[in-house]
Amino acid sequence: MSVTIRDVAKAAQTSAATVSKVMNGSGSISQATIDRVEQAMRDLGYHPNARARNFARQSTKMVLFLTTLGKNAGFSNPHMFEMMSGMEEALAKKGYLLCVKSIAAEEACGFVEKIFDSKEADGVVLHASIISPAMDELVAVREIPHIVIGIPDFPSHFSWIDIDNRLGGELAARYLLQCGYCSLAFLGGRQEDRISGHRLEGVLSVLNEHDVLIPGGHLRRGASDCDSGYAMTEELLSQKERPDAIICANNYIAYGCVMALKEHGEVIPEDIGVIAFDEYPLSRILKPMLTVVDIDVFDMGYQTGKCILSKIRKPNLTVRYYSTLPSVLERESTRKKVI
Repeated sequence: MSVTIRDVAKAAQTSAATVSKVMNGSGSISQATIDRVEQAMRDLGYHPNARARNFARQSTKMVLFLTTLGKNAGFSNPHMFEMMSGMEEALAKKGYLLCVKSIAAEEACGFVEKIFDSKEADGVVLHASIISPAMDELVAVREIPHIVIGIPDFPSHFSWIDIDNRLGGELAARYLLQCGYCSLAFLGGRQEDRISGHRLEGVLSVLNEHDVLIPGGHLRRGASDCDSGYAMTEELLSQKERPDAIICANNYIAYGCVMALKEHGEVIPEDIGVIAFDEYPLSRILKPMLTVVDIDVFDMGYQTGKCILSKIRKPNLTVRYYSTLPSVLERESTRKKVI
């Protein structure tokens, strides 16, 4: 004989209406009553029909994550999957599923409109790479529960969550100065690379505090890949005045940098120290292992999950903040210099 909602109500010493409210998360119910109902459901092995329950309250228990994933995405951006794991954990605790969709920026707006027209998701997480002014207008007019990962680079109504990359740059520069390095170089991404640009801003702000200048030839920008890191390092080494430490805007630039230094007979960290950003597997594979400024991206994903759940409950809630503070993981590629 199947267990009914009335059986649960009897076991919990409450009404069937109260049990229904507990299951639907609606109404003002005391925590003690919620605990009794949930315990009764477990004791009786009662599993309500999720589809019917969600239909009744117009909920799908689904959150959509839109981003752009291509071939070798796991190698080029392993943090993306760590972030998704954090989101999934936060959502699962509240009975939500995370659905990931890879999509081009020009297609994202129409897709979101279609999904919410057909009520196939309760909220959407948007990676900053696929947002647009049209998307901003859509989520504002339709009051779509959303959160953007990354600060929009245009004026908007978006709610967002991000990493403080400027602070990361400050930490890198401050750490190197405390180690005794005094002639620094920065190898970054191209001008349009906002993450690299913010990290450079942080580096320069700390150096300005200490009246330390980066010579023009020691500040180089190019593609955010190994080949570019190698080429920029060769250019650095051709300068009359060489740096005693190099700040690389990401692991891939750092890999090329380390390869070039080794080929030119430079010993790391005895001759030149190297520090990079992000705790990618690559930073631990390289020899010497890289000192990095790390961000807990799993926690960022977890905070993103909590934010979208808050937005689902209160669509008009504005969320705009930096989620996780960066920290320096000291390894073999830097050392305290004897002065």
